[in-house]
Amino acid sequence: MFNKRYHSWARALGCCGCFGFSKRKPKQSLRPISRLNYRISQELLLDDEIDDEADSFFNGEDTNTAHGDDGELQNCGKHSEEILRLREQNGLVCRQYPVKETNKLIRSEDENGTKMINEYVHECKIGAGSYGKVVLYRSSIDGKHYAIKAFHKSHLLKLRVGPSETAMTDVLREVLIMKMLDHPNIVNLIEVINDPNSDQFYMVLEYVEGKWDCGGSAPPGALEEDIARKYLRDVVSGLMYLHDHNVVHGDIKPDNLLVTRAGTVKIGDFSVSQVFEDDNDELRRSPGTPVFTAPECCLGLSYHGKAADTWALGVTLYYMVLGRYPFLGETLQDTYDKIVNNSLELPNEINPQLRNLLEGLLCKDPTQRLILKDVAQHTWVIGEEGPIPEYLCWCKRNTLQRDSIALHSN
Repeated sequence: MFNKRYHSWARALGCCGCFGFSKRKPKQSLRPISRLNYRISQELLLDDEIDDEADSFFNGEDTNTAHGDDGELQNCGKHSEEILRLREQNGLVCRQYPVKETNKLIRSEDENGTKMINEYVHECKIGAGSYGKVVLYRSSIDGKHYAIKAFHKSHLLKLRVGPSETAMTDVLREVLIMKMLDHPNIVNLIEVINDPNSDQFYMVLEYVEGKWDCGGSAPPGALEEDIARKYLRDVVSGLMYLHDHNVVHGDIKPDNLLVTRAGTVKIGDFSVSQVFEDDNDELRRSPGTPVFTAPECCLGLSYHGKAADTWALGVTLYYMVLGRYPFLGETLQDTYDKIVNNSLELPNEINPQLRNLLEGLLCKDPTQRLILKDVAQHTWVIGEEGPIPEYLCWCKRNTLQRDSIALHSN
């Protein structure tokens, strides 16, 4: 996560209590919760950016080993790295030009004494994620700003996220996934700097400088309905592209949705994302952020990643238009309990089309939940713009071109 100074609104209600109770259904059993939960502040229920101890809980062995063998969860026997490399070999990569890879790190200073790494001049820290910090740099070559995620390899290798994985696995998978992607609603990976003689590892990313367009007649902390629709359309377009390429983001939320100066939303932070060989997107590893977690994920069972992404999209839309979260408790256990057992509460005066969309996105039964294709064609989403057009990506264009050549040659 980065660029958080532009998303303080996403935490505006982080200290509020729960948002009212409705008649409960019989409670379902939640995943085992350790005592650590009761020491986690409510702010951390809205964020996966926590210290090492808490990070190892949310992304680590306590939640992963309670249910089944980790080997079962590796995408039908194949690791993400193997799947991505196989796609690359088969030309199924959406980049016309590959990400720049640099294996030499040069530390220096510019004429003003400002620190530099390679061509990039340090400006200021702009955020922090689960495993490292994000710093704003300016290129001395093209003059553009870039957001650079900086990691310590030694730290990544020590931080366990599963019985057979460290945080280094997550970061390398994030790099491999982002090297495959190219979409106008996804933050672009520009360069990877990985010097074998240095403990530092860098991801050079497109810098998205902008902020949410709050204000008007919307509730405090919320967006005008037309703005929320525009933002949602961008997120759905990017998310449809990811799902079409069998990538599950795993942490859709306002903090990971960045807005350009022109008002375009881009999905960022692929640190907990997963890639699949085919449409079988079964997962068990805990997703990124508690308050955006789908009900089926709270139960400690296997779940489908795309449906969980869609639930998180619904929570995000709810926050966009109402300025609060649909299910938020005082502790992790309480939050999971509300997600699983509390009914969705919406104001009586809400737009009926928007109500229908939120109820479809926040359907507790994942088999009945809206799929993104239906979201893209939903009446509220269409508005005056029409259905969200399908993006013809580079690898699809290549496939169509190859098929056309093969057809004419026959």
